[in-house]
This record gives sequence, C-alpha cells and structure tokens, in this order.
Amino acid sequence: MSTNPPLRRMTGLTMVELIMFIVVVSVGIAGILMVFNVAVKGSADPMQRKQAIAIAEALLTEIEQHPFTYCDPQDANVLTATAGNQCANDEDKGGAALTAPTPAGETRYSLSTPFNNVADYGGFTKSNIDDISGNNAMSGYSASVTITRAGNGLPQSPSAVPDGAALRIQVTITYNSGRDSVTLTGYRLRYAPNSAG
Repeated sequence: MSTNPPLRRMTGLTMVELIMFIVVVSVGIAGILMVFNVAVKGSADPMQRKQAIAIAEALLTEIEQHPFTYCDPQDANVLTATAGNQCANDEDKGGAALTAPTPAGETRYSLSTPFNNVADYGGFTKSNIDDISGNNAMSGYSASVTITRAGNGLPQSPSAVPDGAALRIQVTITYNSGRDSVTLTGYRLRYAPNSAG
C-alpha cells in the first residue's frame, strides 16, 4: 500500500479557453461601444431641433406682429384707403404673388426702408439666419418664408372672409447641413385694413 495521497487533476483554464474568453468579451465590448457611439452622435439632434423651432417661432412672431393693411404703412392713404388700388404701394400686390417686398427697396435689415407689412416677408430667404438687427447669426440654420392668400382656405372659415383678407405664413428653418427642417405655419387676418399699426 502506498502512503502517497491520490493525485488530483489540476483545475484552471487552458490557453484555448482563455483566448476564446478574451475574443467573446472583446466582441461584446465592441458592440456596446458602437451602440454608445450612435447614441452620443445623435444626442445633439434634439438640441438642434429645439433651436430650429425657437428660430422659427421668433421669425413667425416677428412677421405676424407687422401690420396687414391695404397700403404700405408709410403710404399717405394708409388711413383712408378702402382697397389696395387706392395706394401708391398696394400691399395686396394687386392679386400678384406675394414673393417680394412692396416697395421693392425694403429689406428686413434696413433702418430707413424696413419690412413694415406682413406681405413684405413673402419669398424671404436667409442662410445663417440672424435677428432683425442683422446680428447674432445662427451658423448652420437657414430660413425661408412663403406667404400665400388664404381667406378662402381657412380651416372652418366663414365664407365672408375674402381670399386677400387672410394670409398663410409658412416659416421653414433648415439645419443639420440641410438634412433636417422645421416648418411652422401661422395665419394673419386683415382686421385693421386702414390702420398704420
């Protein structure tokens, strides 16, 4: 009889098992990092969208707060005209497309001849949109404005609203290198056709 204890088999990992473990863990970590990278890459999108919405709301509010009169607010007949054809500068544009300011020399940024009527903003476009003073440019955000007559097309509109007495204002802000955009729509009724304000 032998007095030596029985030999026990040694336990542990073989080299092959260790390499397989490292490969499996590496693939798992790589997958998690790829998902994390996609999540981090898209995390700025909500902030960019929120900024675009804020810019669109500000521009839409700016437009809607302008007068919507028959005549240009600086026209001599602004307080007495009963139709656009009684004005030197017809803000109705005689039924023509609302794609340029009236008079033609008005701009959003001019101190002497600024946009002063809702319809003046029709066709307005600006890359790197900024505030009305021309300062604080928002790099990467572009604006475009479309204004159309909407009296006959107002939702639940009474038939008494003439087509030229309501304008549909559509402000589109494009961002993220032109891949994304936000569009806000508002309506402006001509409730004070003979007022300078």
